[in-house]
Amino acid sequence: MIPTALLLLQVRGAVPTTPVELVTNASVPTQVVLVVLVLLSLLSWAIMLAVWWSLGKATRASVKFSREFERSTRLDEASSLARRSPGNPLARLLLRAVRFVADARVASQQVRELASATTDTPAAATLTGSQIETLHLLLDTEASEERDRIGRFLPWLATVGSVSPLIGLLGTVLGVIEAFLGIATKGSGNLSAVAPGVAEALIATAVALAVAIPATFGYNIFAGRLNRFDGMLENFSTSVIAQLVREGKI
Repeated sequence: MIPTALLLLQVRGAVPTTPVELVTNASVPTQVVLVVLVLLSLLSWAIMLAVWWSLGKATRASVKFSREFERSTRLDEASSLARRSPGNPLARLLLRAVRFVADARVASQQVRELASATTDTPAAATLTGSQIETLHLLLDTEASEERDRIGRFLPWLATVGSVSPLIGLLGTVLGVIEAFLGIATKGSGNLSAVAPGVAEALIATAVALAVAIPATFGYNIFAGRLNRFDGMLENFSTSVIAQLVREGKI
């Protein structure tokens, strides 16, 4: 006698034998979980493509400007190059440093004039230690903002990589529960009745892993590249300060 569960499957169609048939014949909760996982997969791939494009563009532009900065003999020449590249991260760092130094020197000019008027001794033209420290902090903040601007969506990628397996596990648990409830209701517990329900439940875990693995790999890869880009910004900030010292501006 044909088991009741198998007979019901035959009424709907053949017993599922492929992943596609498992999905199409899955219960509503399992299909909802699969739709959520598909949306998370699309989101993770969109984030990876966006970060790959923006980080690659910023890195290429920064490497090019860094070479031009090294070939520049004077900071004024490098500043002119930076003004022609307003979207370049390193150019923004350089212009921010130049503006700060110019403002600090103007502010210090009044102090030097007062000191000269009272002591008849010209004050030093360089910035104070606190102003130089402020310049360091300002460039570090600017570099952090550039890094955060490029990697602002990376936390979402980490979230997809960590949450997807849990969502898949939820779909598997719901599928197993429904399979056992069907067995208890129909009174048939042989392999032909149990296997389709369990396979349907496990398909959610398989899809979840297919979503989580690329997202986790992408997060680790782009986080490493973003750290190297952050190091490039810090090295350039040090080079800018060194150039300012060589030219006697700080």
